[in-house]
Amino acid sequence: MGRFRRTARWALRIVGIVVTLACVIGLGRFLWPQPGIDAQPGSTERQLAFLRDALDDGADVAAQSQFPEGHFFLNALYGLSWVQAARTDPGLREQALRESRWALRRVESADGRAVFSPALRPAYGVFWAGWTNWLRGAILSLDAGDPAEVQRFAAHSAEIAAAFEASETPFLQAYHGQAWPVDSTVAVASLRLHDRLFGERFGAVTTRWLAAARAHLDPATGLLPHDVTPDGTQLDGARATSQTVILRFLPELDADFARDQYRLFRDQFLTYPGGFGPALREYPRGVDKPGDVDSGPLVAGISLSATVVGLGAARVNGDHELAAALGAEGELLGLPVDLPGSKRYAFGLVPIGDAFVVWSSTARPLTTEPAAGELDLRWWWRVPWLIVLGVLAVVPWIGSLVGALRRNPAPLGRSGGREGTPQTISS
Repeated sequence: MGRFRRTARWALRIVGIVVTLACVIGLGRFLWPQPGIDAQPGSTERQLAFLRDALDDGADVAAQSQFPEGHFFLNALYGLSWVQAARTDPGLREQALRESRWALRRVESADGRAVFSPALRPAYGVFWAGWTNWLRGAILSLDAGDPAEVQRFAAHSAEIAAAFEASETPFLQAYHGQAWPVDSTVAVASLRLHDRLFGERFGAVTTRWLAAARAHLDPATGLLPHDVTPDGTQLDGARATSQTVILRFLPELDADFARDQYRLFRDQFLTYPGGFGPALREYPRGVDKPGDVDSGPLVAGISLSATVVGLGAARVNGDHELAAALGAEGELLGLPVDLPGSKRYAFGLVPIGDAFVVWSSTARPLTTEPAAGELDLRWWWRVPWLIVLGVLAVVPWIGSLVGALRRNPAPLGRSGGREGTPQTISS
């Protein structure tokens, strides 16, 4: 019995050491300064190295079973993250071109187009067409020396523009009978990128789209809706899953419109559940619904995916404080495994999540400069996290501390009083 007790005590001590060490490491990651919106994490190359290995092992095929655009997104975000990284660090240019071109070939492959319909206009729907065109334009922003690629970009941009010109609604279909305004926002941003790189051609289409988009705002929030019918009728109001992506691209199109939309979004979706946060609700405050295939599971109404992507939206909209806070929380809660040659989150179990993280943490506009924002957070937002970390670090040792105090009470002086306390001298 004595041996069992000794073994149990040592086991508990080891667990206590592990818990305390994890809290100390988490505290360090949480308090470590986050890069400004004109910089990027020093671990970016290691994150991208992990993603390339995962893609080589078939992570995009696995992601496709998780949600409809998994294969496409994992490859597209990998390529875009390399371009963004090279725009911040020109020393990465050659590697970024090689990797992003490789990613572009994969999104244009039969597997990359498999779930999309060639009968739609633009071909394969506005989701596939818009993101592919944005990726191609992003690559050309690093190197426009290939005439064939420049011509492809012009041709695909013209196809997208023609589809918008022929449409009575600003929101084109991604699948037959299904349309999401976020997809059209990306596609129109790719037209703006074309004009920024190669001269004005699609300005009228972009201007018309912006006017039509303003006329189709969600009346409850003043933001672009999440889901509409093919004729533009709203099905679902603004939601963080799509807003965080929309707000990544609106600054490319119209700085004033983007600023107004971002402030509306922040006012209605930013929250501090139970005093913790900041985080992003999937639905605006006052609306509570369950998660779905778009948002994934919700925790107290919080969309974890939207909160991750919200880091990128904060960066391009000049929201320094929110970007830093979301980055710090990601380092604390994302269970990062940081090795000399790679970095992954959630132990690397969900590579599509890592793709969204690196795309968000390297976010920067391609047609303009980041907005200048003056938005604040609660000054005490770190305090609840610090209290929890402190308590968790100490809890494993409370029993030992109490036992030590009981075994070693404060010593008494020779006359029965505590040492250092003057004693009464009897006459």
